[in-house]
Amino acid sequence: MNKNEKSDIISEVKEMIQNSSAVYLTDYTGINVADISAIRNDFRKEGVKYKVIKNTLFKRALNETGKYEKLADHLVGMTGYVFASENPVAPAKIIKKYFDDKQKLELKACYIENQYYPGSSLSVLATLPTKNEIVAGILGSLNSPASGIVGALNAVMRDLVSVIDEISKKKAA
Repeated sequence: MNKNEKSDIISEVKEMIQNSSAVYLTDYTGINVADISAIRNDFRKEGVKYKVIKNTLFKRALNETGKYEKLADHLVGMTGYVFASENPVAPAKIIKKYFDDKQKLELKACYIENQYYPGSSLSVLATLPTKNEIVAGILGSLNSPASGIVGALNAVMRDLVSVIDEISKKKAA
């Protein structure tokens, strides 16, 4: 690989780092090609990028961006890099699912929204709700009081209509 190719890769990695809300480092030792393809498809479905990059090139990109400095300590061995922007928790769920099934694809470390997490935090990260789940919960909470008020107003109106209907029946009789 010549210098131009290396600088192109470093530029691409820097761009992915800067555009990501989460960066995960995984150890993909012992995973066959079919499983890696399946994992990449799962990541792709969630809008997540999975790349295999030379550790030295990733380290240079980290140094040049000045972000996620603790990841440099984990750049040893076979490392797969996961970049998430829309859903920063989705990679943890996918990694955990695969790790539970095959005991492979171990999480080395990650950053989510500028917060560092060691690989031992995978179980906790995988149980976190996604942004969409959080938004749905908030909207549901906001709608609950409104639907309660609407229900109460409807009950009052229904009771009032029943009373007026009964009075009109009595006057007609």
